[in-house]
Amino acid sequence: MKKLLLSIFLVLITLTTWAQSTELRGVVVDSKSQLPLFNVTASLSNTNLSANTNEQGEFVISNLAPGNQTLLINFTGYLEKRFALEITTDQTVDLGTIYLEEDLTSEQQLSLITLTEIDLGDDNSGSETTSGLLQASRDAFQQAAAFNWGQARFRVRGLDNEYGNTFINGISMNKIYDGRPQYSNWGGLNDATRNQEFINGSMPNDYTFGGILGVQAINTRASFIRTGTRVSLSGANTNYNGRAMITHGSGMTKNGWAYAASASYRMANEGFFEGTDYDAKSFFLAIEKKINNNHSLNLSAIYAQNSRGKNSPNTQEVIDLMGYKYNSYWGWQNGKKRNSRDKDVEEPIFILSHYWKISEKSSLNTNVAYQFGKISNTRLEYNGANNPDPTYYKNLPSYYLNYHDTSGTNPIWIPDYTNADKNRVDFLNNSQINWDRLYQQNISKGYAVNALYADVMQDNQLTANTLFNTQISNVVGFNAGLTYRNLRSESYQEMIDLLGGQYLEDKDLFLKDEYGDADLNNPDRKIYEGDKYGYNYIMHANVVDLFTQFNFNFNKINFYLGQNVSYTDYQREGLYKNALYADSSYGKGKKISFENYGLKGGVTYKLTGQHIFNFNASYYTKAPSIRNSYSNARISDATVDGLTDEKVFGTDLSYIIRTPKLKGRIGAYFNEIKDATEIAFFYADGIDVQMDDDTSSDFVSEVTRNISKQSMGIELGAEYQVTKTIKVTAAANFGQAIYSDNADVYLNVDSRRENGLNPMVNYGTSYIKNYRIAGSPQQAYSLGIEYRDPNYWWIGANANFLTDLYLDISPLLRTNNFFNEPGQGGAAFPDVDTNVARNLLKQEKLDDIFLLNVQGGKSWRINNKTFGFFASVNNVLDLEYKTGGFEQARNANYRELLMDHASGTRTFGPKYFYGYGRTYFLNLYINF
Repeated sequence: MKKLLLSIFLVLITLTTWAQSTELRGVVVDSKSQLPLFNVTASLSNTNLSANTNEQGEFVISNLAPGNQTLLINFTGYLEKRFALEITTDQTVDLGTIYLEEDLTSEQQLSLITLTEIDLGDDNSGSETTSGLLQASRDAFQQAAAFNWGQARFRVRGLDNEYGNTFINGISMNKIYDGRPQYSNWGGLNDATRNQEFINGSMPNDYTFGGILGVQAINTRASFIRTGTRVSLSGANTNYNGRAMITHGSGMTKNGWAYAASASYRMANEGFFEGTDYDAKSFFLAIEKKINNNHSLNLSAIYAQNSRGKNSPNTQEVIDLMGYKYNSYWGWQNGKKRNSRDKDVEEPIFILSHYWKISEKSSLNTNVAYQFGKISNTRLEYNGANNPDPTYYKNLPSYYLNYHDTSGTNPIWIPDYTNADKNRVDFLNNSQINWDRLYQQNISKGYAVNALYADVMQDNQLTANTLFNTQISNVVGFNAGLTYRNLRSESYQEMIDLLGGQYLEDKDLFLKDEYGDADLNNPDRKIYEGDKYGYNYIMHANVVDLFTQFNFNFNKINFYLGQNVSYTDYQREGLYKNALYADSSYGKGKKISFENYGLKGGVTYKLTGQHIFNFNASYYTKAPSIRNSYSNARISDATVDGLTDEKVFGTDLSYIIRTPKLKGRIGAYFNEIKDATEIAFFYADGIDVQMDDDTSSDFVSEVTRNISKQSMGIELGAEYQVTKTIKVTAAANFGQAIYSDNADVYLNVDSRRENGLNPMVNYGTSYIKNYRIAGSPQQAYSLGIEYRDPNYWWIGANANFLTDLYLDISPLLRTNNFFNEPGQGGAAFPDVDTNVARNLLKQEKLDDIFLLNVQGGKSWRINNKTFGFFASVNNVLDLEYKTGGFEQARNANYRELLMDHASGTRTFGPKYFYGYGRTYFLNLYINF
């Protein structure tokens, strides 16, 4: 609050310090065709002053502050230009004609295959929390992170992408459910979404207060889409094999209309990993009407339907038997591979925007967006039948290799090599889902014991915001934004395929008969294809967010101050009355709400025009996501005990150098997140549910509270122009991301025993302090060389080394429960060996990764048409490498885990994700 009052006071002081009629003007043209370029952005660094070129390529920026200024000329697909200027009072600076050169490597941006569109595993495996960059800025570090390190799922600053913000036309694309953007919502529309701005860390921006990871802003305004038509055909061997794309932009016509349209289709019968089919259709349309010189309306519509087969994470035992491309989710049916785990995304977006140029110094952008549709994830139901997963633990050799006689006080290891070998042979001969057998079982019973269903999330979200931007005086700029979001999200199971059965009984056969109905309001219900069943609830959410930002621009020093307040509320409405939670599953539950705030600031010191120092700091509180607020929203409105806001702090310090030959940045960062909550679901053996003496194997929800995370490190990105045609680039990240304190673990076991319903059980402290945060290499290095020929062709290569990549740990295994013998009232196992236990709980470090990538392209100008191609080969050496994985918590105590290690081949070992081997991408295009 003090910072806010100080900012207002400074603004009032400077209101009388108005600039004289100083102007900066120029004309921007294409260096090759000499034609003017429309909607090129000319902006003064660290101010709110900017202008776009008109149809003649002209721009004018008025009311400049005297002193040293840096002018940036940016246009997508062209090399950026910078001008160091010394502005004096009451002066008109005419830069004349500015020639922009086409960026030959821009095709690499358009051809980037986004890792964030690919989730390799299940929803609870952590595979969807990667923080890939959809785009790369001019910064050499960001380019390395996007194009090279992204193959190993590198996270910038060790942060999940919920700590960044993605916008399309000023509308946030981060989901209220989990705080992360769903990149598939606009996947395949590379041409239409190529106008992007990336703001690193907590630096100031026009759209939001922002998180500590940064802001990615996509602009699909019709008049900003490059004029002309572009057609491209692509081939690849990654998640898809072929892509066709066409895009047309009209530019602003004389009658004040502009429109742009794009369509693409991507497909694969089988991607890089076995059984991973891919089918995606994407469409984009934008229409803009320039009402007059001060008002414009733009409507953008995006429809991206994406269906793809998932790839299973596997244990080392399975990988050794079948190879790293093996995928247990598919099987043969009628001569075709059928995947049981498909992810389907279909969520159209409509954004109506009003642009009001209030004056030369002020503008107001108001947006209204509506998004609807659903995301569904299919999987097999086997209620009353054997698990159809070919990698089910009883089907593998390790089930017999780790066999123990547990009849006595201490288990005795008695490996059964005969049956282990039989399992090995059977698995190798039956390593995929047997669809025919599932159909036969259903037909023989007359009803379905096997079925294919989908977990569906069907959202309807309305968003409205207004963004104000003004240059109050020659030294003070001001931004403000107000956003409201309303979400209605219905989640349910949907019957997709009864696999030859007539119907499915809506029963949970793991429970007693009187508790088996999924909905007490509809007992003994029969399920048919297309029916909702199992669970069904609606989540209501409202979010209001207000931010203000002041920018102060002086001759040598620029600084900014930002403020933020927000309100968030959630309410669950149950549509089913679950037998286990009859009092808390049906109807509207209690509304929970959070009030949050944030403060940030930073300073830039220009030692000279070539040497710049920058410092940023941010502190804010953040409401927990819907996903992490309810212990198990599918069957109850129970919220996490002690649920509270996250506290987020981030700071960074950078030195930036810009000389004619050398451009680079070196910086240090420190981030801290406290009071985070995470929820996971899995089966666990050997847990003591503290209700009876039974050692259970239960499906549990694991709530980990009071999580503290810390990331720190050094970033380096530099490029050196050795000659006019040869450029060398280097990038490095030396970081450390850890759990900075212990956490608390609770389990909710959704089953009923003789003593009644198991409550939420507090397992106390999880000793995870100083364990590494998984999911990303914490050290990454890149060295590249690039040759750009004056005849419009280029070739480049880069070598990348990534290390300090760790397995995701299980918090449950690091509680005192790990040492407690089930059913003994909390007494520890009598035979615990401290050194053995330490080794069992040691976090696994994955192997180092070395990736060699090459890329290049060529373009021709023929009869006012541009023909070209871009090609790349990644992982030239065809390295097999793990990108991550997670511990299974099935063996939840010391004895169970020790028995699992007996043979050296673990039954419930970690499951791993793998990166691609050698891959290629070829893109042919024509612009006219």
